Amino acid sequence: MKKKEPEHRINDAIRVPEVRLVGDNIEQGVYPTRQALEMADEMGLDLVEISPNAVPPVCKILDYSKFVYEQKKKQKEIKANAKQTVIKEIRFGPNTSDHDFDFKLKHAIRFLEAGEKVRAYVHFKGRAIVFKEQGEILLLRFAQALEDYGKVELLPKLEGKRMFLTIAPKGKK
Repeated sequence: MKKKEPEHRINDAIRVPEVRLVGDNIEQGVYPTRQALEMADEMGLDLVEISPNAVPPVCKILDYSKFVYEQKKKQKEIKANAKQTVIKEIRFGPNTSDHDFDFKLKHAIRFLEAGEKVRAYVHFKGRAIVFKEQGEILLLRFAQALEDYGKVELLPKLEGKRMFLTIAPKGKK
């Protein structure tokens, strides 16, 4: 099994004549690499190349394993804070009654208030596809009823036997 190469050059892997040293409790400035390594050694820490593309490269004296741990922790935190988008689906028939419409509307309002997207669709069975206009009117009425809670992301579009409408929640007030 091959050992994973570290993403930063540390200590003796830094092969440039001089480096710019930054960090806590050290005199910042440009030093010969040898001297910077000795300073790191005296502190019992590592010389880590932070910005290799700078001229001269920027290095920092720190505990490398702790530095890697902190970076992984930050990455994990960023990943945890990234929000997953949830899409809730609501299905209608082309001849959905007013009571059913209102019932599904209440669910959609609850979903949008919870910050979830809503995809409403009319499913046409068999010959019901001849009532495309009825389905579109139903979806547009649905979108209009949800105007205060969300904004239409995708207008009614027919795909096969289904006509879709996507509504995204409005931003938090």
